[in-house]
Amino acid sequence: MPSFEFLQLDVFAARLLEGNPLAVVVGADALDRETMQRIARWTNLSETAFLLQPTRPGADYRVRIFTPRQELPFAGHPSVGSAYAAIESGRVPEQSTLVQECAAGLLPVTVEGRGALRRIHVQAPPAGLAAAEAAVTDAIGHALGLVPKTVHVVDNGPLWLVCDLDDARRVRSLAPDLSAIAALCRGYGAIGVSVFGRESAGDAAMAVRAFCPADGIPEDPVTGSANAAIGAVLHASGGLARYGRRYTASQGREVGRDGRVEVQVDETRGTVTIGGRCVLGVCGSFTLD
Repeated sequence: MPSFEFLQLDVFAARLLEGNPLAVVVGADALDRETMQRIARWTNLSETAFLLQPTRPGADYRVRIFTPRQELPFAGHPSVGSAYAAIESGRVPEQSTLVQECAAGLLPVTVEGRGALRRIHVQAPPAGLAAAEAAVTDAIGHALGLVPKTVHVVDNGPLWLVCDLDDARRVRSLAPDLSAIAALCRGYGAIGVSVFGRESAGDAAMAVRAFCPADGIPEDPVTGSANAAIGAVLHASGGLARYGRRYTASQGREVGRDGRVEVQVDETRGTVTIGGRCVLGVCGSFTLD
């Protein structure tokens, strides 16, 4: 029976049981897509990552990322967590720069510190974005129970509907109609709706929430790709002046998984990097019959 190293860690967290949990199957080259999808359904986490040998020159490792329902070309917390797992499992050396291969391409990774203090940052794929049509904006307003300041459609691997709610209090008070969000996302081909607003105090500049009920995740705890999408919107719309080109976002408090995402936007190139800390909780083996 084939056996694989299995890790579960919390990403964008400084301590266990916070941030966003991620399952990682190490050395998964012998697994086909169907089996990976079955494992992702079994873990029932927002994403499960599979570490593989790279196939492209310049890459240090390769990762495939699955939700319980589909494979994603890119996702933020699996990318940050996979880099951490690749280092912890000894598949890549402990060094300051790495290159991740995934379906979205080759992504630069930076590593700062070691062990529990290690911080990992991944450059998100280039984002395509546009202002949402009036009908989509109206539908989101009905689903959220309030009218967003702006709504953008952002494609940075997954497709996000990104809503600026202006104020963190509006973000944190939401009790959205998840069935309406699910129907909207299925019709639009989006993975979810993300919302953000300015924090007036505390250790974060921004509050973020992400709703993905069409993919089986009512509210995702801490979402790297959504935060990268928000950074791209701020860059394109001139909104970075309110937050700065480097800021910290708070996400997950509403579902008991308080996390922090460090976001950096290159104002010249428009590239967005997301990152933070990880905590390893489970280290064992996964055996298939």
